[in-house]
Amino acid sequence: MREILRDSGLTARALARQAGWDETKCSRLIHARTPPSDDDIRTWCRICGAEDEIPNLIAASRSAENAYLEWRRVQRSMKRMQDLGLRLFEDNRVYRFYSSNLVPWPLQTPGYMRAIMQRFSDFHRADVPDIEDGVRTRMARRRFLDDGTRRCAMIIEESVLRNRVFGDEVMKDQFRHLLTGMRQTNLSLGIIPLAAVRVQKLTETFHIYGDNTVSIELVSAIITITQPREIDLYIRCFNDLASAAVYGDKAEALITAAIGALE
Repeated sequence: MREILRDSGLTARALARQAGWDETKCSRLIHARTPPSDDDIRTWCRICGAEDEIPNLIAASRSAENAYLEWRRVQRSMKRMQDLGLRLFEDNRVYRFYSSNLVPWPLQTPGYMRAIMQRFSDFHRADVPDIEDGVRTRMARRRFLDDGTRRCAMIIEESVLRNRVFGDEVMKDQFRHLLTGMRQTNLSLGIIPLAAVRVQKLTETFHIYGDNTVSIELVSAIITITQPREIDLYIRCFNDLASAAVYGDKAEALITAAIGALE
Protein backbone atom coordinates (compact mmCIF):
# COMPACT_ATOMS: atom_id res chain seq x y z
CA MET A 1 0.00 0.00 0.00
CA ARG A 2 2.94 2.29 0.71
CA GLU A 3 4.31 1.68 -2.78
CA ILE A 4 0.93 2.33 -4.39
CA LEU A 5 0.68 5.63 -2.51
CA ARG A 6 4.21 6.61 -3.54
CA ASP A 7 3.55 5.75 -7.19
CA SER A 8 0.36 7.81 -7.18
CA GLY A 9 2.23 11.00 -6.26
CA LEU A 10 -0.22 11.67 -3.42
CA THR A 11 0.66 12.36 0.20
CA ALA A 12 -0.88 10.44 3.07
CA ARG A 13 -2.63 13.65 4.08
CA ALA A 14 -4.19 14.08 0.62
CA LEU A 15 -5.32 10.44 0.54
CA ALA A 16 -6.86 10.70 4.01
CA ARG A 17 -8.71 13.86 3.02
CA GLN A 18 -10.18 12.24 -0.12
CA ALA A 19 -11.11 9.08 1.78
CA GLY A 20 -12.69 11.01 4.64
CA TRP A 21 -10.30 9.40 7.14
CA ASP A 22 -8.36 10.74 10.07
CA GLU A 23 -4.77 11.28 8.95
CA THR A 24 -3.47 8.88 11.61
CA LYS A 25 -5.35 6.01 9.92
CA CYS A 26 -3.12 6.25 6.86
CA SER A 27 -0.06 6.12 9.08
CA ARG A 28 -1.34 3.03 10.90
CA LEU A 29 -2.06 1.27 7.61
CA ILE A 30 1.27 2.21 6.04
CA HIS A 31 3.26 0.96 9.04
CA ALA A 32 1.10 -2.19 9.44
CA ARG A 33 0.01 -1.22 12.93
CA THR A 34 -3.59 -1.75 11.84
CA PRO A 35 -4.58 -4.44 9.30
CA PRO A 36 -6.62 -2.98 6.43
CA SER A 37 -10.19 -4.06 5.82
CA ASP A 38 -11.31 -5.00 2.32
CA ASP A 39 -13.07 -1.62 2.06
CA ASP A 40 -9.89 0.19 3.18
CA ILE A 41 -7.98 -1.51 0.35
CA ARG A 42 -10.65 -0.68 -2.22
CA THR A 43 -10.72 2.98 -1.16
CA TRP A 44 -6.93 3.26 -1.07
CA CYS A 45 -6.48 1.77 -4.54
CA ARG A 46 -9.35 3.75 -6.06
CA ILE A 47 -7.95 7.08 -4.86
CA CYS A 48 -4.43 6.13 -5.97
CA GLY A 49 -5.60 5.02 -9.41
CA ALA A 50 -4.52 1.43 -8.85
CA GLU A 51 -7.83 -0.43 -8.91
CA ASP A 52 -6.27 -3.37 -10.75
CA GLU A 53 -4.30 -4.12 -7.56
CA ILE A 54 -7.43 -4.57 -5.42
CA PRO A 55 -7.85 -8.39 -5.84
CA ASN A 56 -4.17 -9.07 -5.15
CA LEU A 57 -4.02 -6.83 -2.08
CA ILE A 58 -7.22 -8.23 -0.60
CA ALA A 59 -5.97 -11.79 -1.09
CA ALA A 60 -2.60 -10.93 0.45
CA SER A 61 -4.24 -9.19 3.41
CA ARG A 62 -6.60 -12.06 4.15
CA SER A 63 -3.81 -14.66 4.12
CA ALA A 64 -1.08 -12.58 5.78
CA GLU A 65 -1.17 -14.45 9.09
CA ASN A 66 -0.98 -17.90 7.49
CA ALA A 67 1.12 -17.16 4.41
CA TYR A 68 4.35 -18.35 6.04
CA LEU A 69 4.25 -21.19 8.53
CA GLU A 70 7.51 -22.44 9.99
CA TRP A 71 7.69 -26.21 10.37
CA ARG A 72 8.96 -25.79 13.92
CA ARG A 73 5.50 -24.59 14.96
CA VAL A 74 3.89 -27.94 14.08
CA GLN A 75 6.75 -30.39 13.70
CA ARG A 76 6.13 -32.27 16.94
CA SER A 77 2.89 -33.79 15.66
CA MET A 78 2.66 -35.55 12.32
CA LYS A 79 -1.11 -35.80 12.61
CA ARG A 80 -1.37 -32.05 13.07
CA MET A 81 0.88 -31.50 10.07
CA GLN A 82 -1.33 -33.70 7.92
CA ASP A 83 -4.39 -31.77 9.08
CA LEU A 84 -2.85 -28.49 7.89
CA GLY A 85 -4.75 -27.13 4.96
CA LEU A 86 -7.39 -29.85 5.17
CA ARG A 87 -9.97 -27.32 4.03
CA LEU A 88 -8.05 -26.93 0.77
CA PHE A 89 -8.84 -30.54 -0.09
CA GLU A 90 -12.44 -30.23 1.04
CA ASP A 91 -13.20 -26.96 -0.74
CA ASN A 92 -11.60 -27.69 -4.12
CA ARG A 93 -12.38 -30.17 -6.88
CA VAL A 94 -9.19 -29.90 -8.92
CA TYR A 95 -5.66 -30.47 -7.63
CA ARG A 96 -2.44 -29.93 -9.58
CA PHE A 97 0.81 -31.20 -8.06
CA TYR A 98 4.34 -30.70 -9.35
CA SER A 99 7.18 -32.43 -7.51
CA SER A 100 10.88 -32.33 -8.19
CA ASN A 101 11.87 -34.47 -5.20
CA LEU A 102 9.18 -36.92 -4.03
CA VAL A 103 6.14 -38.84 -5.25
CA PRO A 104 3.08 -36.68 -4.40
CA TRP A 105 0.81 -37.93 -1.62
CA PRO A 106 -2.14 -39.22 -3.72
CA LEU A 107 0.09 -42.01 -5.04
CA GLN A 108 2.23 -42.64 -1.97
CA THR A 109 2.30 -46.02 -0.23
CA PRO A 110 2.14 -46.18 3.59
CA GLY A 111 5.77 -47.28 3.68
CA TYR A 112 6.86 -44.31 1.57
CA MET A 113 4.82 -41.93 3.73
CA ARG A 114 6.39 -43.39 6.85
CA ALA A 115 9.89 -42.95 5.42
CA ILE A 116 9.18 -39.32 4.53
CA MET A 117 7.88 -38.54 7.99
CA GLN A 118 10.75 -40.30 9.72
CA ARG A 119 13.26 -38.37 7.63
CA PHE A 120 11.46 -35.11 8.46
CA SER A 121 11.59 -35.98 12.16
CA ASP A 122 15.29 -36.84 12.01
CA PHE A 123 16.23 -33.78 9.96
CA HIS A 124 14.37 -31.33 12.20
CA ARG A 125 15.45 -33.21 15.35
CA ALA A 126 11.82 -33.17 16.39
CA ASP A 127 11.48 -36.68 17.87
CA VAL A 128 7.93 -36.91 16.50
CA PRO A 129 5.91 -39.47 18.55
CA ASP A 130 2.87 -39.92 16.28
CA ILE A 131 4.25 -40.92 12.88
CA GLU A 132 1.78 -43.81 12.58
CA ASP A 133 -1.11 -41.42 13.28
CA GLY A 134 0.31 -39.15 10.58
CA VAL A 135 0.41 -42.03 8.09
CA ARG A 136 -3.21 -42.97 8.85
CA THR A 137 -4.33 -39.36 8.52
CA ARG A 138 -2.58 -38.96 5.17
CA MET A 139 -4.04 -42.24 3.91
CA ALA A 140 -7.51 -41.09 5.01
CA ARG A 141 -7.03 -38.01 2.82
CA ARG A 142 -7.39 -40.35 -0.17
CA ARG A 143 -11.16 -40.09 0.28
CA PHE A 144 -11.04 -36.77 -1.54
CA LEU A 145 -10.01 -38.58 -4.72
CA ASP A 146 -11.70 -41.92 -4.19
CA ASP A 147 -15.20 -40.44 -4.32
CA GLY A 148 -14.71 -39.73 -8.04
CA THR A 149 -15.90 -36.11 -7.88
CA ARG A 150 -12.42 -34.57 -7.86
CA ARG A 151 -9.58 -34.58 -10.37
CA CYS A 152 -5.84 -34.60 -9.76
CA ALA A 153 -3.05 -33.91 -12.25
CA MET A 154 0.49 -34.74 -11.15
CA ILE A 155 3.82 -33.95 -12.79
CA ILE A 156 7.07 -35.36 -11.41
CA GLU A 157 10.66 -35.21 -12.58
CA GLU A 158 12.29 -38.50 -13.59
CA SER A 159 14.85 -37.78 -10.88
CA VAL A 160 12.10 -38.61 -8.36
CA LEU A 161 12.37 -42.18 -9.66
CA ARG A 162 16.16 -42.20 -9.69
CA ASN A 163 17.09 -40.60 -6.37
CA ARG A 164 17.50 -43.41 -3.82
CA VAL A 165 16.37 -41.38 -0.83
CA PHE A 166 14.86 -44.34 1.05
CA GLY A 167 15.50 -48.07 1.27
CA ASP A 168 15.33 -50.11 -1.95
CA GLU A 169 12.32 -52.15 -0.80
CA VAL A 170 10.39 -49.01 0.11
CA MET A 171 11.22 -47.50 -3.28
CA LYS A 172 10.33 -50.64 -5.28
CA ASP A 173 7.01 -50.98 -3.48
CA GLN A 174 6.30 -47.30 -4.17
CA PHE A 175 7.13 -47.56 -7.86
CA ARG A 176 5.02 -50.70 -8.31
CA HIS A 177 2.14 -48.80 -6.72
CA LEU A 178 2.65 -46.00 -9.26
CA LEU A 179 2.07 -48.47 -12.09
CA THR A 180 -1.38 -49.35 -10.75
CA GLY A 181 -2.37 -46.05 -9.14
CA MET A 182 -1.71 -43.99 -12.26
CA ARG A 183 -4.58 -45.81 -13.97
CA GLN A 184 -7.17 -44.23 -11.68
CA THR A 185 -9.63 -42.50 -13.99
CA ASN A 186 -9.69 -39.12 -12.24
CA LEU A 187 -5.92 -38.97 -11.79
CA SER A 188 -3.16 -38.32 -14.33
CA LEU A 189 0.58 -38.77 -13.87
CA GLY A 190 3.13 -37.17 -16.14
CA ILE A 191 6.88 -37.71 -15.84
CA ILE A 192 9.46 -35.30 -17.25
CA PRO A 193 12.36 -37.39 -18.61
CA LEU A 194 15.88 -36.40 -17.63
CA ALA A 195 16.71 -35.75 -21.29
CA ALA A 196 13.48 -33.93 -22.13
CA VAL A 197 13.50 -30.75 -24.20
CA ARG A 198 11.67 -28.29 -21.98
CA VAL A 199 10.67 -24.65 -21.74
CA GLN A 200 10.45 -24.55 -17.93
CA LYS A 201 13.42 -25.43 -15.76
CA LEU A 202 13.18 -27.72 -12.76
CA THR A 203 11.63 -25.67 -9.96
CA GLU A 204 10.38 -25.89 -6.39
CA THR A 205 7.73 -28.45 -5.49
CA PHE A 206 4.27 -26.83 -5.43
CA HIS A 207 0.60 -27.78 -5.19
CA ILE A 208 -2.26 -25.84 -6.78
CA TYR A 209 -5.76 -26.15 -5.30
CA GLY A 210 -8.53 -25.06 -7.66
CA ASP A 211 -7.53 -21.68 -9.05
CA ASN A 212 -7.24 -19.91 -5.71
CA THR A 213 -4.35 -21.32 -3.63
CA VAL A 214 -0.78 -22.47 -4.16
CA SER A 215 1.17 -24.28 -1.45
CA ILE A 216 4.97 -24.46 -1.54
CA GLU A 217 7.04 -26.59 0.83
CA LEU A 218 10.48 -25.26 1.76
CA VAL A 219 13.12 -26.80 4.02
CA SER A 220 12.09 -24.54 6.89
CA ALA A 221 8.47 -23.60 6.20
CA ILE A 222 5.35 -23.93 4.11
CA ILE A 223 4.26 -20.92 2.06
CA THR A 224 0.66 -20.33 1.03
CA ILE A 225 -0.01 -18.06 -1.95
CA THR A 226 -3.45 -16.60 -2.63
CA GLN A 227 -2.74 -13.56 -4.80
CA PRO A 228 -4.37 -14.10 -8.23
CA ARG A 229 -1.34 -12.64 -10.02
CA GLU A 230 1.03 -15.17 -8.43
CA ILE A 231 -1.39 -18.08 -8.84
CA ASP A 232 -1.59 -17.33 -12.56
CA LEU A 233 2.20 -17.65 -12.74
CA TYR A 234 2.16 -21.06 -11.06
CA ILE A 235 -0.63 -22.32 -13.31
CA ARG A 236 1.39 -21.18 -16.33
CA CYS A 237 4.47 -22.87 -14.85
CA PHE A 238 2.54 -26.12 -14.31
CA ASN A 239 1.28 -26.10 -17.89
CA ASP A 240 4.79 -25.52 -19.23
CA LEU A 241 6.12 -28.39 -17.10
CA ALA A 242 3.27 -30.63 -18.25
CA SER A 243 4.16 -29.95 -21.88
CA ALA A 244 7.54 -31.64 -21.35
CA ALA A 245 6.12 -34.70 -19.57
CA VAL A 246 5.35 -38.13 -20.96
CA TYR A 247 2.24 -40.11 -20.06
CA GLY A 248 0.74 -43.58 -20.39
CA ASP A 249 3.05 -46.23 -21.83
CA LYS A 250 6.06 -43.91 -21.94
CA ALA A 251 5.61 -42.99 -18.27
CA GLU A 252 5.19 -46.65 -17.36
CA ALA A 253 8.45 -47.45 -19.17
CA LEU A 254 10.31 -44.92 -17.03
CA ILE A 255 8.84 -46.37 -13.84
CA THR A 256 9.63 -49.93 -14.91
CA ALA A 257 13.21 -48.92 -15.67
CA ALA A 258 13.52 -47.35 -12.21
CA ILE A 259 12.30 -50.61 -10.62
CA GLY A 260 14.83 -52.56 -12.69
CA ALA A 261 17.64 -50.32 -11.47
CA LEU A 262 16.82 -51.33 -7.87
CA GLU A 263 16.83 -55.08 -8.51
